[in-house]
Amino acid sequence: MDQAIWMRPESMPTGRPNERSRAEITAAAVAIADTDGLDAVTMRRLASSLATGPASLYRYVANRDELIDLMVDSVAAEYELDPPSGDWLADLVGLARQTRTIMRRHPWLVPLVTGQPTMGPNSLDLVEHVLAVLDDHPASVGTKLQAFAMLNGIVALFMQNELAGERRRNGQTIEQWQAAQTAYLRHIAAQGRHPRLSQAMMQDPTTIVAPEDPLDLLTMRILKGALNPATPTHQGPE
Repeated sequence: MDQAIWMRPESMPTGRPNERSRAEITAAAVAIADTDGLDAVTMRRLASSLATGPASLYRYVANRDELIDLMVDSVAAEYELDPPSGDWLADLVGLARQTRTIMRRHPWLVPLVTGQPTMGPNSLDLVEHVLAVLDDHPASVGTKLQAFAMLNGIVALFMQNELAGERRRNGQTIEQWQAAQTAYLRHIAAQGRHPRLSQAMMQDPTTIVAPEDPLDLLTMRILKGALNPATPTHQGPE
């Protein structure tokens, strides 16, 4: 297809009218992915959930990649885009928290965030919001967009680690896992082979085993660095 799906009409001017909408098909695909993961979203599985034939879905999307674009854009509508507060850093940290919540609701989204960006209407609303938040910042538009991409990447990596940690705990609560890891590290530290680790454990074992939620701190550091005014390039001695 030469045209992006966002520019193609849902119904052709001729032929049999569509029985469903793209929104209905997208919602069904999101429901499958939320339950069974992105790999479960096939045209056959989606058609079955909609009680139709796989071939009929190609009246709405050209291929599975377009369907995934629709899915990503649909969950971007879940953001609450309040007017900028005047504190760009606080606003973007709040946006990172929302991204984390949305990714937890839709774990299949995590690996898609760092790929080719989706340019659907909801996604573009989100980009426009970020630029509005940064309206008075002296950085260039390109730098602002790069910072937003970095923000999404960090949240995705954070969520990837968080979800992997849940799998590793194998049914343990976070408190049970932390207690077991603390006991193990204290045992290792007592052997004297890791003096720096021993010192850290004696000072505060939670800094290693159960640190406070680092997402806000990470995003603040990254955004401050990414949006710092550019330092003039050194041209060498005149």
